Amino acid sequence: MHDIWNPWHGCFKKSEGCAHCYMYFLDKQRHQDGSRIYRVKNNFDYPLHKNKDGTFKIQSGECLRVCLTSDFFLSEADVWRPEAWNIIKQRPDVGFFLLTKRPERVVACLPKDWNDGWDNVCLSVTAENQKRADERLPILLNLPFKHKGVMTAPFIGEISLKKYLAGGQLEQVIAGGENYDGSRVLKYEWVKKLYEECVAFNVTFCFIETGTFFEKDGKIYKLAGKRLQSEMAFKSGLQFKGKTIDFKLVQPQQNLFTETTWYQKKWHKNCECCGYRLICNGCTFCGQCSPADK
Repeated sequence: MHDIWNPWHGCFKKSEGCAHCYMYFLDKQRHQDGSRIYRVKNNFDYPLHKNKDGTFKIQSGECLRVCLTSDFFLSEADVWRPEAWNIIKQRPDVGFFLLTKRPERVVACLPKDWNDGWDNVCLSVTAENQKRADERLPILLNLPFKHKGVMTAPFIGEISLKKYLAGGQLEQVIAGGENYDGSRVLKYEWVKKLYEECVAFNVTFCFIETGTFFEKDGKIYKLAGKRLQSEMAFKSGLQFKGKTIDFKLVQPQQNLFTETTWYQKKWHKNCECCGYRLICNGCTFCGQCSPADK
């Protein structure tokens, strides 16, 4: 996917949500060890990759989700993170979404010129249940970031974020069920409660997927395949576009004397019922969809 940047790979399990980690599962299928942490050789500087004409492959106005197969604030990545920060600084025209289960490490890992935060960076914490929400959200709300959010995935227990949403700092909440080995049940009532809280505070709520097991009205449904799970999440009606995240993106230094063409999202027909649509970068038209999907 063109909206993912994984500068390093691998992680150590941190809390309940890590028990059946999708990255560990997929690595095991490839006969790899998910706890082996390493710098990704070919894509470490992905945001700086260019086309033959010298333009950036990641266009101005796009957004990148960072470290989805690791944790940006993992201690083992301390040696690589300064270079990653430098790459982010070189692309003030791109939005970067950081995600962590380790907010207690963040302050010590920020660049010296961070001040009150960079305009193009959003930090979200994972909160898989109420215990982890109450542990991580107070830390997040005291961190110097201009944009903040919450990822409730895998969503494995009822969560209320009302007291954290009330302050107005949180701009986005993402919810999703669990997949692969040992998938735990996600209940419709949990998602609806969180959705209603976000609506009340005009915060974007994106229900990206149901997970393998989804319970509604006392009945548990088994949904095989992430595509189906995403469609069912969309059809639930539990999607809300709140106040837009204003990244205040500016053209990169190298483009100061040339006109910048800003990215415009485009969609295929199969995108119309996708749970990810509210937070997606749009379609790259890579040609991998079947003709019926277009």
